[in-house]
Formats: sequence, structure tokens, C-alpha cells
Amino acid sequence: MNVPATSVEDFLLTADRLIAGHRLRATPAGRHRGASLALRTALEIAVDRTLEAAVPGLAHTTTRAKMLCLRCYTATNTARRANAVWSHLCLGCHYHHYEIGPTYDQVRTWRAEVGELVEVLMP
Repeated sequence: MNVPATSVEDFLLTADRLIAGHRLRATPAGRHRGASLALRTALEIAVDRTLEAAVPGLAHTTTRAKMLCLRCYTATNTARRANAVWSHLCLGCHYHHYEIGPTYDQVRTWRAEVGELVEVLMP
């Protein structure tokens, strides 16, 4: 596993700053998409570390496969929650002309869920 240049905590802090929008010149939609990307990255790092501790080398597969494997190494409910929020974050951080981006409330909900999952996956 490659050591990430930034920690999970740094990504969560970045998401918090983007959500709050303090002195940022980005639009709300841009900040929400950026926060979604930071949250998704934090969750992916937490999942990678959990799987790497359980089965070295497993973290080198696709994230979708990792989400399927996660239920074998964590509680079923934790794996289900991680997969659900990861799916929502994937949709939230991609730009589509025909969709409105994630709302403030959605991003705040995702932030709370990712924060809880990180605590469970990386105690």
C-alpha cells in the first residue's frame, strides 16, 4: 500500500472547511463537490487500512471490490454503511450537466457518517 500524502484527519478537516465555506471564492456547488471528494478519499483510506491490516495486498484492488470484501473483516452493518455512503459520495463528487450537485444538508450528513465510520474502521 502506498502511504498517502495526507492523513484521513486532513481530508476530514478539508471537507469541514469546504462545507463551512470560510473565505473561499468557490461556489457552494463547487465547495460541496470538493467536500464530497475529500470525504470519499478519507473513507477510502480508512477502508484501505482496515483491509491491509486483515489481508496484506487486498488494498491493491478496486474500491468497489474492497467494499464487497469489507463485510468479511468488519461488522456487516459497518460494511453496509460504508458502501452506502461511498456510493453517495461517488455521485456527489462527479459533475453532470443534467444534475444539481449535492446540497449542504447532504454533505453535512455524509460528513457525519464518514466521521463515524472512520472511528469504527480506524480505532
